[in-house]
Amino acid sequence: MATHRTKMLIIGSGPAGYSAAIYGARAMLEPIMVQGLQPGGQLTITTDVENYPGFADVIQGPWLMEQMRAQAEHVGTQMIWDTIVEIDLKSGPPFRAKGDSGDEYIASTVVIATGASAKWLGVPGEQELGGKGVSACATCDGFFYRGKKVAVIGGGNTAVEEALYLTNHSDDVTLIHRRDELRAEKILQERLFASDKITPLWNKAVERFVPGENGALDHLVLKDTQTGEESTLEVDGAFVAIGHAPATELFQGQLPLEDGGYLKVEPGTPKTEIPGVFACGDVMDHTYRQAVTAAGTGCMAALDAERFLSGIEIDLHGHVEEAEAAE
Repeated sequence: MATHRTKMLIIGSGPAGYSAAIYGARAMLEPIMVQGLQPGGQLTITTDVENYPGFADVIQGPWLMEQMRAQAEHVGTQMIWDTIVEIDLKSGPPFRAKGDSGDEYIASTVVIATGASAKWLGVPGEQELGGKGVSACATCDGFFYRGKKVAVIGGGNTAVEEALYLTNHSDDVTLIHRRDELRAEKILQERLFASDKITPLWNKAVERFVPGENGALDHLVLKDTQTGEESTLEVDGAFVAIGHAPATELFQGQLPLEDGGYLKVEPGTPKTEIPGVFACGDVMDHTYRQAVTAAGTGCMAALDAERFLSGIEIDLHGHVEEAEAAE
C-alpha cells in the first residue's frame, strides 16, 4: 500500500477526465488520475466517431481515448490503475480517498469525472451487436442510418427525444414501448404524435436482437406484453433509450444530486457545493452527454481548481474575489 499526494485528484477517465488532466498538468498541479474500471469511458466501446471536432475522417472511439490519455501523460499527469472505493469530501481540503488496491490518496482538490453509462435491456444480442446496429445514442450514431429504417426502445423523455432527432435522418422511425402510453413530458408527446415519420408500437418488449448474414442487426424479436405473442420487426438500427445511470454511488450522502442521480453543480460551472470539489462530464450533464461537451467541462474543472488553489474565484459576472484556498 502506498500514499499518493497531489494538488488535483481526478477520479475517472474519458474526455472530461483527460481534458482536466491536460489542463491541470499544464498548470503545474501535478494531477493524479485514478482511471477506474473502464479507462477511457464510454468511447472505448464506441466504434465510428464522426462528430468530434478536428478530424475530417471518421475516427475510432478507442483510438481517440488513447490519444487523449497519451497527451495527458505527455504533459505530466500520473495515471494509476485503481478504483476509488472510499472518499471523505466533507472533512477537506485536503481530501482523502482510498483505492481498491488499498492505496491512499490525499488531494488539495478533487475532480469527479466518473461519467454515466446507458441503461441496457439485458437481452440476447444486445451487447454482441453494439456498434453493429444497436446503439444507446441517436445523437452519436443516427447519422449512420440516414435513409434507413430505425427503431427506438423506451417511453420516457430520452426515448421520445431520440425518436424526434432520428427523423432528421430517417423517414421510418418506430418507437417501441412496453406500455400503452408514454411517460415523456406532454409537449414531447405532442411533437412525436404530430410527426408522420414516427410510428408508435404499443405493448411490445424486445426479446432479442438478431443479426443477419453480414453480422449486423437484421431484425428484432418482440413480445406482446399483454398476450405474450411474438413478432418480428426488420430494422437497420435500434436505439435503446431507457435512460442513463451516472456513476455517483461513491458520493451519495456527501454531495447533492439532481433528478436522475446526476451530481448537482453551480449552473454554468463545474463547482459542487464543497469548495475544491468539481464535477465534469456525464456525471453532471444530463442534457448533452457528448464527448466534446464533456471535454469542455473537464477544462473548466481544471481551470477552476487552479483558481481555487490560487485563492481566487471568478464568479459568473466576471468579478474577481478572494477565496479560501486549500492548504
